[in-house]
Amino acid sequence: MMTTPKRILVLLAMGITVHLAFLGAALAAEIRVLSDGPLEPALVKIGEAFRRDTGNQVTFVFAPSPVIQKRVTSGEMADVLIVQPDFVEELAKAGKVALGERPVIGRVGIGLATRADTPGRDISTPETFKQALLNADSLVFNNVASGNYFAKVLDRLGIADAIKDKIVRMSPAEVFNRVLHSKGNDIAVGTITLIMATKGLKLIGALPAEFQSYIIYTAAPMTNAEQPETAKAFIRFLASPQSKDAFAAAGAN
Repeated sequence: MMTTPKRILVLLAMGITVHLAFLGAALAAEIRVLSDGPLEPALVKIGEAFRRDTGNQVTFVFAPSPVIQKRVTSGEMADVLIVQPDFVEELAKAGKVALGERPVIGRVGIGLATRADTPGRDISTPETFKQALLNADSLVFNNVASGNYFAKVLDRLGIADAIKDKIVRMSPAEVFNRVLHSKGNDIAVGTITLIMATKGLKLIGALPAEFQSYIIYTAAPMTNAEQPETAKAFIRFLASPQSKDAFAAAGAN
């Protein structure tokens, strides 16, 4: 049987442990991050790593950069923005983004995708790339900036008129679903990260180097951040080796 002094010591130790647990919970912060969608596959894992390392929680909201800009301009609150640099500059002019460094955290290239159960295609050269597009039953890409860029690629290839009846332009959220429910000879154009993360899709390959374009992303703290120090710590964490590994594994660099 435990003696009284020992029981007292045990109870004191238990009390200290409980107190420290509550203190840790009280000190932990939660930040809200508004981010462009193509970085979602990497950022979810990075957010989990940040929580494990610091105890701080990260809640992500994903939307296209133009949508985020409108929402923030209309008064939506967050701690960190991860969007394309032009949108950060506009929001900085509006006083929504804090002054200071806005590091580039990654870039995402454009690729072609088809259903996972279809044969592979070679698009490693301009000629094989061109033939793959000509041979598709339909070519599906979005109606925002990256889709507008790809339309110019078709002009550069000299096939825009030849395949104009095959082109289907949709909102970014609908492109992959259209190809997933096709007969199998349809091609989607999209960001490599989201192609790789979409079940049922297969990455045919990245656009050949001479036609590739990268979407660059930068991170910035908001002026109305409720947790400004944690926001800055998260932005620094985005440059850590484990974050860079997560970006690379998701198809970003």
